[in-house]
Amino acid sequence: MTAESAPPPRVRRVAVIAAPPVSMFNLAIPEMLFGKVEIDGAPGYETVICAPDPGPVTTTGGLDLHVPHGLDAVAGADTVVLAGSGSYTDPDPRILAALRGAAGAGSRIASICTGAFALAEAGLLDGRAATTYWAYRSLLAARHPAVDLQDDVLFVQDGPVLTSSGYAAGIDLCLHVIRTDYGAAVANTVARLALVAPVRPGGQTQFTQTPLPPERGVSFAATRAWAMEHLDAPLGLTDLARHAGVSVRTLSRRFHAETGVSPLQWLLHQRVERAKELLETTSLAMDAVARASGLGTGDSLRRHLLGRTGLTPSAYRSSFSRLPAADGPAAAVAAPPSAATPPLPRAATAPPAAVRTPAATAPRQA
Repeated sequence: MTAESAPPPRVRRVAVIAAPPVSMFNLAIPEMLFGKVEIDGAPGYETVICAPDPGPVTTTGGLDLHVPHGLDAVAGADTVVLAGSGSYTDPDPRILAALRGAAGAGSRIASICTGAFALAEAGLLDGRAATTYWAYRSLLAARHPAVDLQDDVLFVQDGPVLTSSGYAAGIDLCLHVIRTDYGAAVANTVARLALVAPVRPGGQTQFTQTPLPPERGVSFAATRAWAMEHLDAPLGLTDLARHAGVSVRTLSRRFHAETGVSPLQWLLHQRVERAKELLETTSLAMDAVARASGLGTGDSLRRHLLGRTGLTPSAYRSSFSRLPAADGPAAAVAAPPSAATPPLPRAATAPPAAVRTPAATAPRQA
């Protein structure tokens, strides 16, 4: 079959369950992100919002949303997402039945925030790694001891089941789903269109994901954006501080306060993510991938990728390449440093510490 006669890519169907009283923010995340995916000019997803009783659905804010579809919309969905709800400790039996049916049919199942309680009640988290909003983790552990509860992570994927912690962590979960389905380049494009942080998860889908914590400030946003455009250059603390117009000491202190990690840990994370994108979307040799992502050498690329994903660069490309088999060598995606940028001294990149989400001071309703 020629490229001209090839059928358009299949639209993946996402069913989002609104369990009243539903969190409007949780409910909006999947539609916002999946709705921005385009593949060859066509939608990548069809997102359908459904509820046990079609019609007005109460939200945690006291408003009513009109949801036209019932739970029959779950049948045949590629992915089923359960949004967080104020009734998390008493899930509707009809929702539990729909979740079990979808899991039995091979659908990918995901929850945002307190939606994990319904997944656990349906038996879908028994023996699996999972998480939920930090204020309710102890309750989930007490009610469902068979769940391998993960503390202080943004989201977890264990096989075909994904769970996220509260609020904006649902964005990271949905971007991870998009990356799994369509690759890092598409997911990063969606992140840019939605004005959210780039794809942050790393590793294989069967591994627990430990991405960067959420950003908590914007004073260094321009410097982070500049660094993303110069990942192939030997950036160090001095270069970042010079761009930000602050001392190295101030940079280190405030950068950590905003991102939850040190500048060098953040750089290393972004370089590994860039390398993964290049492995997925180009046929560059391993040394070229290492140089374009700022990791330096093929040995360095191998060491860092193994540490993050458990896979060698060749194995990662074999598993996640988005190139047609007949494609020849591709050009480098990363542009060289701007001619206006002076030569930069090479700085050692420290290995990342364990990344955790910050503890909050008081529970909030998810």
